[in-house]
Parts: sequence; C-alpha cells; structure tokens
Amino acid sequence: MSTFLKRIMRSNLDESEVSKLTSSFDTIGGIVILRIPEALADKRHMIGSTILDNIKSARSVYMQTSPIAGDHRTRKLELIAGDDNPVTLYKEFGCRFKVDVEQTYFSPRLSTERFRIANLTSENEVVTNMFAGVGTFSIIICKFRNVRKVYNLDINRTAHELSVFNSSLNRMEEKIECLCGDAKELVNSHTCGKSDRVLMPLPEKARYFVKDAVNSLKDRHGIIHYFLHVRADSKKSALEIGRFETEDSFG
Repeated sequence: MSTFLKRIMRSNLDESEVSKLTSSFDTIGGIVILRIPEALADKRHMIGSTILDNIKSARSVYMQTSPIAGDHRTRKLELIAGDDNPVTLYKEFGCRFKVDVEQTYFSPRLSTERFRIANLTSENEVVTNMFAGVGTFSIIICKFRNVRKVYNLDINRTAHELSVFNSSLNRMEEKIECLCGDAKELVNSHTCGKSDRVLMPLPEKARYFVKDAVNSLKDRHGIIHYFLHVRADSKKSALEIGRFETEDSFG
C-alpha cells in the first residue's frame, strides 16, 4: 500500500506532482480517507475518482482537511469522489463495526494493537475502556477472551450510540456496558475499584486521567494501558522517551 497511491496516479500526474503525494491512506469499510497537499488541491476530485476506479470496495473518498481535535476527537472531511455518506461497516478479526468517520474517531491502523491487548487480557477480568469510541478495543477483547465485564466509556454521544449498536451487532451486549459521559465522572460513579485492567487510548489527553485510571483498579492494583505520542529519531529512543514521559505522568 505504501506505493499504491503513487503508482495509480502516474497516468494522471507528472513525476513532480506524484512525489508530493503522501503514500499512506486509510480504508475503512467502503470509505477511503487521505490527505492531499495544498499544491495538488485543485486536482483532488481527479485523485478521488482515480482511487474509486482502482479500489473495488470503495464507494466514497474523503480528503481530510483538519487535524483530529477536540474532546470528541473528530476531523473535518471533504468528499472528493463517490457517495457522501460517512457511515460504513468495517470488519476486523471476525468482528463487525458500524463507524461514522465524520462524527467519531476511528483508526484501522490500531488493529494490531487491539489484537495485542486482547491477547494480553486474562479470563474473567473486568476491563474499563476509558475512551472507547465505537467499541473496537472492547469488542475485540470479548471476541478472544472470556472476560467477566467490559465498561465502555466515551463522552461522544455518537460514539456511545455506535458502541451500543456494535456490542449488539457482535452479540457482546451481555459482557459490555456502554456509558456516555466524562471519563472522570463515570469512573467515580460506575467503575471505581472494579477493574483488573484499564485502557487509555487517548494519547493527546491520557495524562490528565491517570488518577482516575488508578482509582478504577481493584485496590489500586492492576494493569493500565497508557497511550501517548512520541517524537523520536529511532525506535530505541522512542521507547526511552516514552518510558520517561510515562513515569512522569504516573509520578
């Protein structure tokens, strides 16, 4: 996929233009999302149409026009080809997810991480997913481990409604309890002292919820998956920086 976009665009763009294209893009169900450099903005519709012609499963192509931001972790998208419908059905490890790419945060690039954490989870655990989104981490965990309970927390109403739908779609509604609201308040009212494992898949703001994650654990003992973004020149230095920042967040 790293060269796919540049390869298919060579018949429509010259080499200098092709070199400006980003190699990566996201395919979520029938939706393709990509960034297009400003220098090629006037050719965005042609780029979108070319993608539709070359990816059989795609029905919509959106250009991302803003960073992911805000408490709801959403981004602005512009339709550049196909149907203007940001809702799609996405499949991962035998599970199905209804996703709204405009109103919720979702990344197919975390599929390996979701599977990794599912395999780290033990039988009969109680898990709290503090920033659950449409429920992907939680449902993948339930798919591969016979956990006792998963609490799905999210402040985004659309994400919450989709997590309820997806739990039912995958027949996990008896294991997953979906709660809508601020994670701090929901930990205090519903999950305090109940969890064996806590997920914090919100790299931008996880450091502000560390105390709440700890409070969610049984007797303040258990496992916390703490996510953060790290800028580094190598994998080794990234691990060192990440360890330092994590230790700083947890005091």
